[in-house]
Amino acid sequence: MDLYLKEKTAIVTGASQGLGRAIAKELAIEGVKVFATARNKDMLNSFKAEVISAGGIEPIIFIQDIMAIDGPQNIATAAISALGHVDILINNAGQSRPVDLTGPEETWVESVTLDFDRPRQLTQQLLPHMIERKQGAILNLSSTYELRIINVSAVAKASVVAWSKALSSQLGRYNIRVNCLQPGLLDTQNVRNIFSDEERKIFAEREIPLGDFGEPQDAANLAAFLVSPRAKYITGIVAAVDGGLRRYAF
Repeated sequence: MDLYLKEKTAIVTGASQGLGRAIAKELAIEGVKVFATARNKDMLNSFKAEVISAGGIEPIIFIQDIMAIDGPQNIATAAISALGHVDILINNAGQSRPVDLTGPEETWVESVTLDFDRPRQLTQQLLPHMIERKQGAILNLSSTYELRIINVSAVAKASVVAWSKALSSQLGRYNIRVNCLQPGLLDTQNVRNIFSDEERKIFAEREIPLGDFGEPQDAANLAAFLVSPRAKYITGIVAAVDGGLRRYAF
């Protein structure tokens, strides 16, 4: 299926590894000029080489710690300068932060900043640009809600969902769509740090109807569709890629 993404432009944060890397690569293969940003120069360079080797459009890489106070502004300014305009924004940068019942406070502040404040601030930097052009697609990576322990990232990502839904209501008149992608247990380093191979097998057999963890590419496939013109009538949703892990009745 042609997603009609050729000659589109996109910013992808956290693009050097995991889901961000898979999404950025998929977009580049679909013909998108990707502005890939992350902290790690070597990993971004290897991503660029990987995309070129796969026949994708050569991405622009931009080394930036999004946690820096001027990180969102730097990314937005550099992206518009390099791309001319921004059609797509993928807010992916984030990190799982499980905590015990009592803290520490620094972890809460850091995680909420990374997982909620920074995507909000980057989006707000770009909204005047998108509103002026009367087009845009924003995809925010969220998190599973059916957690058994407190995870600051998941709490922050719940705020991302509420914010995204409100944005989608207000931005529809400008032909700007806002959706969330909710990954389940996909085979990334974040997840490998939590589950051993044996624990993964036991958990997947017990909890996941499709019987195993997914791959970053599974999220990338849906992400590319949701930001494409093929999804022009889809906004305000939370799309899960979790192998059936969720247990909601409706």
